[in-house]
Amino acid sequence: MSTDTFLVTGATGETGRYTVQRLLEKGHAVRAMVHKEDVRAEELRRTGAEVMVGDLFDHDDAIRAATGATAAYFCYPVRPGIIQTTAYFADAAKRAGLKAVINMSQISAREDSRSHAARDHWIAERIFDGSGVPTVHLRPTFFAQWLLYPFARKTIVEQGVIDLPYGVGRHAPIAAEDQARLIAAMLTDPATHVGKTYMLHGPTELDQMGIAAAISDVLGRTISYLPLTIPEYRERLEKFGLPGFLIQHFCAIAIDYQNGIFSGTDKVIAEVTGVSPMTVQDFVASHRAAFESVDGVAA
Repeated sequence: MSTDTFLVTGATGETGRYTVQRLLEKGHAVRAMVHKEDVRAEELRRTGAEVMVGDLFDHDDAIRAATGATAAYFCYPVRPGIIQTTAYFADAAKRAGLKAVINMSQISAREDSRSHAARDHWIAERIFDGSGVPTVHLRPTFFAQWLLYPFARKTIVEQGVIDLPYGVGRHAPIAAEDQARLIAAMLTDPATHVGKTYMLHGPTELDQMGIAAAISDVLGRTISYLPLTIPEYRERLEKFGLPGFLIQHFCAIAIDYQNGIFSGTDKVIAEVTGVSPMTVQDFVASHRAAFESVDGVAA
């Protein structure tokens, strides 16, 4: 039985909750940091995690979360504040003597990115690197879960259309479930990964027409790709009520996508975990109900 405790921040999010599950399945103690008490936090507690309610913007909370942990997964959403929270967390990790921090970044993170969020993620990586904390940076391409986000899923379900403004760009969608297997593996055995940056991809690179065809294969109905322009995309995101920071990011990385920044196929998940990540078909099949109705209304 392991005597280690692994800290997972953002534990109710996509990669966070699956990482908690994978660690618990392996018999490890998990401290799940959540922002508030809700049904998701209670579910984590029910499965055996130690749930800690805290705020990454509170330095004391970061110290409290890291104290006594062996290693940590750090994940901050696409919103303002990652530079401050990273600085707080890096200090807390150093005080706690963590063996590793697995840092969730993004594939578009770079110094000259047009996306404010992507540039902030690049700065956050540099904060960890300069802190002396043993760190692994993960830079995933678009999650397969993007297909489930309301602004994408609604048109797939109701109109049989993918209308994202991605041109003829390509990527290999990577599921949060598969990333979580890798994160859990790196947390428990970080030595060969510390100091490295990994691009994360699914197994098969597709353009949007290929993704539409893969979804069609599983659902048994035709899904087409009819891309919006960037201005049309921005208008639709605004109608969905997304924050301006997120809209700016989504529009900027749509251009990155068209320019090939998101391309690539898996080179690390299968090697480290021994299991290849899911294809688009696998992902749609495992989430089939979500692609067959929106708010209970069938396609």
